[in-house]
Amino acid sequence: MPTNCIRCNKFKAVLKRPKTGSALCKECFFWAFELEVHETIRSGNLFKKNDYVAIAASGGKDSTVLAYVLKLLNDRYNYDLKLVLLSVDEGITGYRDDSLETVKRNEVQYGIPLRIFSYEELYGWTMDEIVKKVGLKNNCTFCGVFRRQALDRGAASIGVDKIVTGHNADDTAETILMNVLRGDIARFQRCTNIITGSEGSIPRAKPFKYTYEKEIVMYAYFKKLDYFSTECIYSPNAYRGFARAYIKDLESIRPSSILDIIHAGECLSVKDTVKLPSQGICKCCGYISSQEICKACVMLEGLNKGLPKLGIGKSSKVKKKMEDIQMTKENSNPSEYF
Repeated sequence: MPTNCIRCNKFKAVLKRPKTGSALCKECFFWAFELEVHETIRSGNLFKKNDYVAIAASGGKDSTVLAYVLKLLNDRYNYDLKLVLLSVDEGITGYRDDSLETVKRNEVQYGIPLRIFSYEELYGWTMDEIVKKVGLKNNCTFCGVFRRQALDRGAASIGVDKIVTGHNADDTAETILMNVLRGDIARFQRCTNIITGSEGSIPRAKPFKYTYEKEIVMYAYFKKLDYFSTECIYSPNAYRGFARAYIKDLESIRPSSILDIIHAGECLSVKDTVKLPSQGICKCCGYISSQEICKACVMLEGLNKGLPKLGIGKSSKVKKKMEDIQMTKENSNPSEYF
């Protein structure tokens, strides 16, 4: 039997919030969703007045809703932010080229300027070309490493103060679970922090850190937002996909599981015995890295030298191989090498 909205009691409830179980009408759901994101921004001190903020825009539901809501809140609460959409073209035919068309429409719909940077111009490779070399087993590792640095490079080139991403509560819980399964407890702090990048790179903020993916989908649906919903053609075998399926099963039994996992990760990350790898500068590209040579440069070197799995193995073996390559360079005749 239909019930009235528990907040306004004027209209029929059209949904039950996955996060709280509250029955709300559309307008009250919009109000609750937007207020929670605003409170996350305010309590996390994500922005300062006059910040130049890049919204990492893929055309998917998370980044599209983030762009819409951030513009709305910027106007409503006078954040005084200068916004720009920042997209990365990985070079995936039939996927990224189509999703970028959505981002271009969002540029017009929201009145936010758009900048696009591609793997091809930054690295000399597209993901289609990389997959031909590495196959479908480790391709997501390459894409994740290259995409993170591509966002940093693109943001640095246009001079932004911060990058905001559409990472939601489900994503955070998945990352915590993956770190547990890998035994990588030291990375809890980085994956649970609402702002990362304080080591020297451009700070990244996650306004959707406590926002459920289902509610983002519901917001986009009821607002009739224009977004791209096709999954990447190279991701079906991604390790994260198995963590995602497990989180969904937990959520179906206990909806609070997502926030419970995030809270557990936050508690473990503040232990004195948990230390993050020290951050330095990659001696090849100059970007932040916990190794002498960053992962992106190692992988790129492997691709260029016909050793596509160079950056996949254990760090000690990778370091030894890079040293051998460097020694070969130094001992070779430059004209022969190039």
